[in-house]
Amino acid sequence: MDFGFTPEQEALRREVGAFIAEHVTPEVVAEMEGHNEGLLGVTRGTSRGPAVRELFRKIGERGWLGISYPKEYGGQGGDRISKYVVEEEFARANVNIGLAGSSAPAILAAGTEEQKRYYIPRLITGEFSFAQGFTEPRGGADLASLQCRAVRDGDEYVINGQKMYTSGAHYCTHVYLMARTDPDAPKHKGISVFLIPLDTPGITVRPLWTIQNDPKAPTRTTYGQSRTNETFFDDVRVPKTALLGEENKGWYIGAMGLNLDRIGAARYLISVLRDEDIINWVKENRFDGYTPADDPAIRDKIAELWIEAQVCRLMTMRSMSIVEHGGNFTYEGSAEKVWSPEHGIKTAETISQMLGPYGQLLNGSPRAIEKGIFAHNLMGAFQSGINHGSVQVMRDQVARRGLGMPRGKKA
Repeated sequence: MDFGFTPEQEALRREVGAFIAEHVTPEVVAEMEGHNEGLLGVTRGTSRGPAVRELFRKIGERGWLGISYPKEYGGQGGDRISKYVVEEEFARANVNIGLAGSSAPAILAAGTEEQKRYYIPRLITGEFSFAQGFTEPRGGADLASLQCRAVRDGDEYVINGQKMYTSGAHYCTHVYLMARTDPDAPKHKGISVFLIPLDTPGITVRPLWTIQNDPKAPTRTTYGQSRTNETFFDDVRVPKTALLGEENKGWYIGAMGLNLDRIGAARYLISVLRDEDIINWVKENRFDGYTPADDPAIRDKIAELWIEAQVCRLMTMRSMSIVEHGGNFTYEGSAEKVWSPEHGIKTAETISQMLGPYGQLLNGSPRAIEKGIFAHNLMGAFQSGINHGSVQVMRDQVARRGLGMPRGKKA
């Protein structure tokens, strides 16, 4: 199998690169750095400043937004590999042109025709954005233990409960919420998914400041967001049309959306940008009597990390190929979710060992290396083993779905 790109795709990459060089101006960068969240948004409903809005208008004119989404929903009807090429180039420039996490794939797969026509075009243009309402205070990585309740009342649902780590809820327009609709069913069976505007009465968003908040993580830090949120739902009433898919089938819809969201440039780059950063630093820096690029221990370790990074790339390409050709995509996304985050953690730790004490100085320290990005990456690295499902849960899915192993007996 050829894992390279076609001449047409490489030409597309060069075209996107030239566009970025011309249009990702200092004004655009300043607007994004002022937000310092790794995402393009500040205020709900007006999540992009004027310079970024103009940038996205120009991106849209070239047909690069929603490349792989159907034309009838505002996309370009293109292939996933072209989407990967475009998103990779923009992601390297710290410009996120992807859709809102797992919500868009799930809406396309499980939504009604009305939901698809309403949400997908607005997600593509950035008018809508979704925060993810999954994790709860007492649930941790065990998503199936969620207690947020949605009770049917005529043509509405009444929702009560609390969510944690709803990153982006302070500027997103909607929340992609998992709630329990049948408390008497087995814990995986009684969950439903809802698409809810965040300005609905009864929703309260409170900040949770992260370890990256003081000092602020530099731009391009992996998991460098200074804020996440806790979100409360107090007698929140939503119409039954807010339900995505069938009632009590939300576990499968949520898992499918997460699995599909793990494919692509953004997730791949989360795991490998650290490798590229340390390679560039080693190449560019020389000290009195010592050149890191000539150190055999550093060269050997970087080669090892780079080989592992290529495995991340090949796993991503395999997953995209399966989906592109209509194959049965089962355990592959889970396998990526094990390998890539653990590689990212290993890389962050190894870089810290290479750089020594100065590599642990944070942004703002006079002798911090590269504005402290390696130190901030180290603090954020371990989050990747939990986000979007812990690697322990993913290993279980690989074992059962990929290897056909039986579920372990309960104690």
